[in-house]
Amino acid sequence: MSGSGTTAGDDPLQTAVWRLRSRGCWTDAAALLEPRAAEPAAALERAGLLIERALFTCDGWAEAEDALRGAEAVARDDEERGGAASERGRLAYAATRLGVRDRADEARSALGRATALLAPSSPRRPLLDFRRGLVSEHIADSPQAALAAYQRAHAGAQAQDDPLLLSFTWQQLAGLALSDGDSATARQGFSECLRIREELGYLIGTAPALAGLADCEPEPEAGRLRAEAYRLFRLLGGVPVWLGAQLSPVVPPQVSLAEPEPAGQ
Repeated sequence: MSGSGTTAGDDPLQTAVWRLRSRGCWTDAAALLEPRAAEPAAALERAGLLIERALFTCDGWAEAEDALRGAEAVARDDEERGGAASERGRLAYAATRLGVRDRADEARSALGRATALLAPSSPRRPLLDFRRGLVSEHIADSPQAALAAYQRAHAGAQAQDDPLLLSFTWQQLAGLALSDGDSATARQGFSECLRIREELGYLIGTAPALAGLADCEPEPEAGRLRAEAYRLFRLLGGVPVWLGAQLSPVVPPQVSLAEPEPAGQ
């Protein structure tokens, strides 16, 4: 579902879902799909929206789990079952990463099951590779395995012309480069991530891209980027929740945040 609603040929329902999702209105977006919950594709997309809400807000875990069970129940073939397993892996990863509950073994198992079910040519493969990279980097503490998975996902996103997934692969590759001290490569990755998200109107993903780019820039540009990221973070009601700790100490609430120049394209 990573690119749903982002192209001119999408149907009105997908466009409405995308517009709500991109602004963090996951519950409203999922409600639009509820009448089609008996259809495997719609059920899986609805589950994905509620899982994303849990990842960005650290809330709504029960609703995400219920929606995912519904998607698993209506899956009819290996492609649909593999998609549901990939979403289960993401839900378990999110719960583990945010400290809600240790579900690391479940995340690995579900993503392994998805790998076995999805054909090598499946359009869901790049997203699965991306999620395997997240588990390798943040749960298994294996940056080399994560790098290989992100590179596969990046190539797949390019081949499928999936700009939203491409923004995520740029972001993660940039983060690994920054960890290795390669600020030039990191700057390119975060800049590409920001450019794509601004073009798509993916508002909830713009603040993390700005914050990542700020880590690659000298002052005063770094401060300007963090101020803009913090402004968006507050505008969206404090999501994604995991970005608050990174931004708040740098840009405390009592600082006046004047409207900055538009972020670089």
